[in-house]
Amino acid sequence: MRVTRRAVLKVPAVAAVVATVVLGPGLSAVAEPAPRGIAPEADVAHHGRVSLREERIEIQLRTGNRGPSPLADATVRLRFSAPLAAWSRLPQGCLRSGSSTVLCGTGPLRVTGEAHRTALGLRFTGRPAEVVVRVDTVWNGGASDRNRRNDTHEVLVLSTGDAYVF
Repeated sequence: MRVTRRAVLKVPAVAAVVATVVLGPGLSAVAEPAPRGIAPEADVAHHGRVSLREERIEIQLRTGNRGPSPLADATVRLRFSAPLAAWSRLPQGCLRSGSSTVLCGTGPLRVTGEAHRTALGLRFTGRPAEVVVRVDTVWNGGASDRNRRNDTHEVLVLSTGDAYVF
C-alpha cells in the first residue's frame, strides 16, 4: 500500500514537470503564475573611442542600456595587450585588476536613458607601437542579455594619435 501511495503522490509532480516542459516555462495546464526569481532582461551596450600616442592611451567610453529592464549597476572590463604603468590614475568608480586590466562601475542604467560616460587617460610601462583593447561587460546585476555583440569589443590601436571608434 505504501508503494501505491508514493506512486500516487509522485504523479502530480511528474505531470507538472511534463506540463512545464510541453507548454514552456511559467505555463502549465492549470495556469499557475510564472515562478518568481526570473532574471530581468537588459541589453548593455558599450561604445566609444580610443587613441594611443607614445605611452599614453585615452579612452572615452559610453555604456547604455537598451532594456527592457533598468539596471542598478554594471561593471565594464577594459583589458590591454600591454601592461599599464603602476602609477596610472583612475577615475572614481574604477580599479585595477592585474597589470593590464581595469574595471569600472557604471552606476544605475535606465532603459534608453542617458549613457554612463567614463573617461580614462592611462600610461603604459613602455612605448608600445600598438595595443589591443578589449572591452566587455563583466557584471550586469544578474540580468540576461540576448545581444552580447554590442557590449564586447576588441580594438587594435596604433600609436599614431588617431582615434579609433567602437
